[in-house]
Amino acid sequence: MRAAAGLLAALLLLAGCVAPVAPLPVSPVPVGAAIQVDAEAVPLDPTNPSRERIGNFLYAGGVSITSRQTSRLHGMSDLKVTPDGRLLAMGDQSDMLEAQVVLDGAGRLTGLAAATLVSLKDPKGVDLFAGGPREYDAEGVARLATGDLLVSFEQHDRVLVFPAGGGPPRGAPKPDIRYTDNKGMEALVDAPDVAPDAYRVGLEDSGHTYLCRLSAACVRDRDLPLDGSELVAMDNVPGGGLAYLLRSFSPLRGNVIKLKVLDRAGRLVDEMEITRPLTVDNLEGLAAVPRPDGAIRFYLIADDNFGFYDGKPTGQRTLLLAFDWRPQGKR
Repeated sequence: MRAAAGLLAALLLLAGCVAPVAPLPVSPVPVGAAIQVDAEAVPLDPTNPSRERIGNFLYAGGVSITSRQTSRLHGMSDLKVTPDGRLLAMGDQSDMLEAQVVLDGAGRLTGLAAATLVSLKDPKGVDLFAGGPREYDAEGVARLATGDLLVSFEQHDRVLVFPAGGGPPRGAPKPDIRYTDNKGMEALVDAPDVAPDAYRVGLEDSGHTYLCRLSAACVRDRDLPLDGSELVAMDNVPGGGLAYLLRSFSPLRGNVIKLKVLDRAGRLVDEMEITRPLTVDNLEGLAAVPRPDGAIRFYLIADDNFGFYDGKPTGQRTLLLAFDWRPQGKR
């Protein structure tokens, strides 16, 4: 009896350690990477649906995205979007989403089309997911001018480069520091102003950033003020500036998201805060896209933690929100 009780306790302990898994699709799905993404429009402010602004940031539409064809469209930790609307998003269980942003006639975000979802492989060709949370915990994503894909990871702190021409990934330079467990290289962005193989990584717990190259070691770059929050994403803005995303959570306020825009000299030029009663969730990914009219379109994506946290359902959503912002002199 004691042996049986011990076995039961061990099984329960293991169950508590299993990574969150979303429900499987309810019907057969096509073979391959292509998936259909379902999008439900969300207002900026559910208590005031006519609201369209947060300071100088104009709400350009938002959606909650799901798919009935996969259980893997969850946990989105970062994204980048090109000027022609191609979206690249990274899930924190090493799932990579690529899709075309869909806009309505007024240029507002309405959904995603032509989507694919694939699992990243390790150097041996095995899904990173098979290695468990310490191996698959992808957080940041960036594509270099060479076409190579960079992904930063927490827990097993590393940066992997996936060659543009295919083939297994290899390790890329990372800051030579002591990392806080699960609070490491959350933010990642290319640095074309420095070199085609250059990139910056940002640390979640300190806001310290480092400039790295595939061909050289990482060096300390600027420190980003955190305002009591955590650094979760960053992207380049035209003119040599930088936008970065901060996240904090408290039982009283819930998720508090701050977007800050810096100029080339590192001076703060604008910011916005998203918190209740506005539509908000665990927003972790940021993309800054220049628009033909001189505005910058910011896309933010949420990590829904696969709908669970500490083993309990949360009701979180994979939100994709869009905001348009104009630099001074172009407003």
